[in-house]
Amino acid sequence: MATQRDYYEILGVERTASGEEIKRSYRRLAMKYHPDRNPGDAEAETQFKACAEAYEVLNDAERRARYDQHGHAGLRQTPGHDFRSMNPEDIFSMFADIFGGRAGGGGRRGGVARGYDLETEVEITLEEVLTGADRDVEFKRLDVCTTCKGTGAKPGSQPVKCSTCDGHGQVQQTGFGGMFRMVTTCPTCRGRRTVVADKCVDCRGRGRVSLGRKLTVKLPMGISDGQIVRVMGEGEPPPPELNPAGEGQRGDLHVVVRVREHDQFERDGDDLVMVQPIAFAQAALGATLRLKTIDSERDLIIEPGTQHADVYTIAGEGLPNLRTRKRGDLKIVMQLVVPKRLTEAQRKLLADYASTEKIEVNKQSPGFWKKVKDSLGG
Repeated sequence: MATQRDYYEILGVERTASGEEIKRSYRRLAMKYHPDRNPGDAEAETQFKACAEAYEVLNDAERRARYDQHGHAGLRQTPGHDFRSMNPEDIFSMFADIFGGRAGGGGRRGGVARGYDLETEVEITLEEVLTGADRDVEFKRLDVCTTCKGTGAKPGSQPVKCSTCDGHGQVQQTGFGGMFRMVTTCPTCRGRRTVVADKCVDCRGRGRVSLGRKLTVKLPMGISDGQIVRVMGEGEPPPPELNPAGEGQRGDLHVVVRVREHDQFERDGDDLVMVQPIAFAQAALGATLRLKTIDSERDLIIEPGTQHADVYTIAGEGLPNLRTRKRGDLKIVMQLVVPKRLTEAQRKLLADYASTEKIEVNKQSPGFWKKVKDSLGG
């Protein structure tokens, strides 16, 4: 029996991934491996179908639970789609809810043809969340072939009506002795209604070519990990089957923001949280510490009698709210640090203190107890 790849591995997500994470990963991979972006690449089409199969299972709570418990064997008796024999356009049409309108964002809104949305990722630091940042993003998108003006036909020739679907772009299929009918995208023209006999050499008859694009995206202060900045009109033009010349509304570019983990601060909404180690004497007697915040330095007064895990708050030293720009607070969690080794003088001072509290402590040094343990063969 052939080995089947793990669905989570195919989509590049953890087994604990949320539905939104699964959807986002599928959308990115589906756009990456779509045959229109990889003409003539059989491996890309195989990957595209594998991603669609994985998404259909993991996006369904019941089927996902069955897969998590029993693996691929748990799905063999359940109805599903045979993605290996499906047309890529039919796969996209099944998941139109992911992209909005037609698959990948392409479709018609209010009668206006609309192109596919695209997605990319950028990474920023926590300091850049505080100030906002600009990021240069580079990506590829399909644009109208300038040689054939999007028709796919060699200059001087024209596409002709598809004989398979008679120019409708769809065909009907029947099954089980005519008990049901299913309308699918025409396998010959792939929904374009026409076919190209004499193909344009630049786009190979597709009407679209892949071009690189670079632009600067402004990321607002206060943005969170996983949030998306939408750059309108930087997606793709309407697909050829909707409008060969690309007239209509371009899709958008979705920039997913990833915030790098900080070695000192953790984020809690608009607040920042940090751990501040303090010694016993500082906790008992109080102290003034020089504290480095995310964008400045200031004094923090430790009150006498401070306990382990007590929290001090400095108002307005957190991160800005995305909408109001008002900064959150900095919360400092006290961490009492107990020394592992003491000098004899320090031990005597602490023993004298313990006697005033009338509490029992070891009278001997750790070295004494080690010698006892060694003598007993411990």
